[in-house]
Amino acid sequence: MGIDISQASLEEIGEEHVGTSLETPLREDAFEMDDDLKVELIEKHFREIMHIMGLDLTDDSLKGTPHRVAKMYVKEVFSGLNPKNKPIAKLFENKYKYKEMLVEKDITFHSHCEHHFVPIYGNAHVAYISKGEVIGLSKINRIVQYFAKRPQVQERLTMQIGNELKEVLKTDDVAVILDANHMCVSSRGVQDTNSSTVTSFYSGKFEKDEQSRNEFLKYISLEK
Repeated sequence: MGIDISQASLEEIGEEHVGTSLETPLREDAFEMDDDLKVELIEKHFREIMHIMGLDLTDDSLKGTPHRVAKMYVKEVFSGLNPKNKPIAKLFENKYKYKEMLVEKDITFHSHCEHHFVPIYGNAHVAYISKGEVIGLSKINRIVQYFAKRPQVQERLTMQIGNELKEVLKTDDVAVILDANHMCVSSRGVQDTNSSTVTSFYSGKFEKDEQSRNEFLKYISLEK
């Protein structure tokens, strides 16, 4: 028997930005339907939403909106849900024998809050210390974008990026910081337009060695 959660409790979860799992909640049959059919069905249902809201779908400005929204959801802003879009990260031998941390900072990302489906946007800062192999810089960016392009909770997004980099790079020495703005905070609810949310992931030397962690924070110009 499932747990009966009241509507009030569900609303509270959304307001507190609570995440329920490290993995993005997906049904087992999530990818049995192809993208074109998903676009078709979302377009149909979004058209109905617009109709219920009282919008005139015969207006030239609105008539194409259901299709545009459906295509955007499937092909763009939520494309990270589909494993087939996961970036293939090729590793290269660290021929320079570079043993210090590599930092890529200010990676711009756009995501969506899974509680209200409104944007989360900000910057990701990533560091790793090679264990013998390195990755192309653009692939770090693509990994961040892949996990951001799905309904998210910022804490989960941070962990997913960190764990993926550990697996891909074959090193425990990984650090990730996300500094993001949440439109579910700024455009609704408390309507606070000044605050941002910072989350972090430290493993290996970044977790155990304060000097390595402080060096990373210095590079990205955040206070210790």
